[in-house]
Amino acid sequence: MANARLEVDEEPLSRAEGLLAEGRFAEVRDALTTLLAEGRSGLMTRMLLARALLGMGEREKALEMAKDTAQIYPGIAAAALSLGETLLAAGKLPLAIAEFQRALRSDPDLVQARFLLGCAWLEAGEAERALSEFARLQAYEPADLLAQKVGEAQTMRQAPRASARYVQHLFDQFSSDYDARMLGSLAYRGPSILRELFALVGAGRDGLDILDLGCGTGLAGAAFADVAARLDGIDLSPQMIAKARARGLYADLAVADIESFLASDGRTYDLILAADTLVYLGDLTPTLVGVRGRLKPGGFFLFTVEKAEGDGFELGPKRRWRHAEDYLRAAAAGADLDLAGLLAASPRNEANMPVDGFAVALCLR
Repeated sequence: MANARLEVDEEPLSRAEGLLAEGRFAEVRDALTTLLAEGRSGLMTRMLLARALLGMGEREKALEMAKDTAQIYPGIAAAALSLGETLLAAGKLPLAIAEFQRALRSDPDLVQARFLLGCAWLEAGEAERALSEFARLQAYEPADLLAQKVGEAQTMRQAPRASARYVQHLFDQFSSDYDARMLGSLAYRGPSILRELFALVGAGRDGLDILDLGCGTGLAGAAFADVAARLDGIDLSPQMIAKARARGLYADLAVADIESFLASDGRTYDLILAADTLVYLGDLTPTLVGVRGRLKPGGFFLFTVEKAEGDGFELGPKRRWRHAEDYLRAAAAGADLDLAGLLAASPRNEANMPVDGFAVALCLR
């Protein structure tokens, strides 16, 4: 393959596939762009060109090519597959999933579309859906790659917390109407409950450095802004962080996982909040240990959880973790945090019915 040109008499598309396998993306791009300009192109040329552009990191151009191809070849499974693959590489998960599903409606036996749909569900933290798609593959090469993805999904399914990817995907989707949905049909009252709890355990305190865990659009931050000297927030969803930033309340906002963020070195706080956030964590020990390291002496950690019947913690039907009172007490003691308050509370509704839960205040002496 010394000659980089893809001459017509050298079976240019087969040669392009070989060059792609070798990572020689620029050569493929140049040659296939020439074929397009000469009007000697079809579906496969466009698909390979999109892959070459992706390989070069030119995602926007690859997306433009893949979208044009899907429009030129409507109803063709391979065109939908190409667009889905490009969208997946660009991190546009909902759109990628829709394209893979569209490809499979046209051709249910399209193996690569089935595999990539499973990969997209896995990237979104949807382990059960990923495993369902992988199970429908009669064969896939390389087999070790399929085994690796199945293993990742099984590990995710067994983890004592929601996948960070699932939470990010979920809240990126909800960000556009989050406040209206939460304050409307779900009657969300987590921030107001925590503010009432703070009035009991931290009465008269203000000028506080506050950290808002899972800050979302900033509803909890708004509820505590009047007692804050500094308000910081973290959330897994970039879209939610953008909404929070627009409120103009936060000194610093970061896209981060709670456990990882708390475990790192950084600023300490008088008050840490987690309103309707710990429902995505089963085992709270890593979080409570991390909180202890980020609280100033005399500082408080206020949070809401949903109530588990029995002992320990359990995953509810809505994929939200529930925690028993005895577990909360034991976990706090294990993290060397004092229990300053634990109240029965309903942080939100589900199916028009209040969800049983707790509002908890822990303190670092």
